[in-house]
Amino acid sequence: MAELKTKVSKASVSAFVKVVEPEEKRKDILTLLKIFEEATGEKPKLWGESIIGFGSYHYESERSAQKGDWMLTGFSPRKQNLTLYIMPGFKEYGDLMEKLGKYKTSVSCLYIKRLSDIDTKVLTKLIKRSLADMKKRYK
Repeated sequence: MAELKTKVSKASVSAFVKVVEPEEKRKDILTLLKIFEEATGEKPKLWGESIIGFGSYHYESERSAQKGDWMLTGFSPRKQNLTLYIMPGFKEYGDLMEKLGKYKTSVSCLYIKRLSDIDTKVLTKLIKRSLADMKKRYK
């Protein structure tokens, strides 16, 4: 079985953030850092080369032999969008999603162009609820 490529790195989160371009995206990331730290009570860690993660859990896939450690939540400044990782997905959070603002989703990824497109108070609630659900699932 192949080992996961994305793991916690010893690289500095602040050094990573300093080189993010354009400046608007860097400012959004600094705001997201505060939001995620306050919502999770965790310190950020760099996962791989470009994901800022908070907390971790150990999983074992029911469909394959894959297992490993992964962040409870986090985000990454991708070229097209800011990608936020809401690990339980979005099915249980319809009440929050309808109030969030302008976004797109895939399984566990929330894509936003800029932070000003969404309501950050709703985002904070989403992060807290998804984190609580993950901690129940992976004790």
